[in-house]
Amino acid sequence: MTKIGSLILFFLIVSGSVMAQEKIEWLKFEEAVAKNQESPKMILVDVYTDWCGWCKKMDNDTFTDSTVISYINEEFYAVKLNAEDTKRTFDFMGKEYSEAAMAQAMRVRSYPNFVLIDPTLQNITQIPGYRGPADFLEALDYMAKNGFRGK
Repeated sequence: MTKIGSLILFFLIVSGSVMAQEKIEWLKFEEAVAKNQESPKMILVDVYTDWCGWCKKMDNDTFTDSTVISYINEEFYAVKLNAEDTKRTFDFMGKEYSEAAMAQAMRVRSYPNFVLIDPTLQNITQIPGYRGPADFLEALDYMAKNGFRGK
């Protein structure tokens, strides 16, 4: 009985530590805007579709990397936006948008696509396409520091 109890305790501890792994704090678009009003920082929008294989690869490879997770959670409000979702709607700057309409308004035409919105919510820039963790961090850091005119 003690061996079985010890074995169960071991598996509970191991599974608990696996479940406690860091994750990107993904928000809905309107939640990120509300948080930005309280404490301004850039918004990173991951524009994806359900059928996009490269989007899934980003989720499985890049967005599980601990350095990527830490950087995004510290520097951005992260949003997942389904470019084909016409049902879920939200208000932004006095207009109602579906996720699909917002993707169109941001001129996203390929997937995955990462839209960075400055803290004033006035300027955007894009990082298109799949990137592994190191390449994504490099592009994200560069665009965050240099991607907006007037910076």
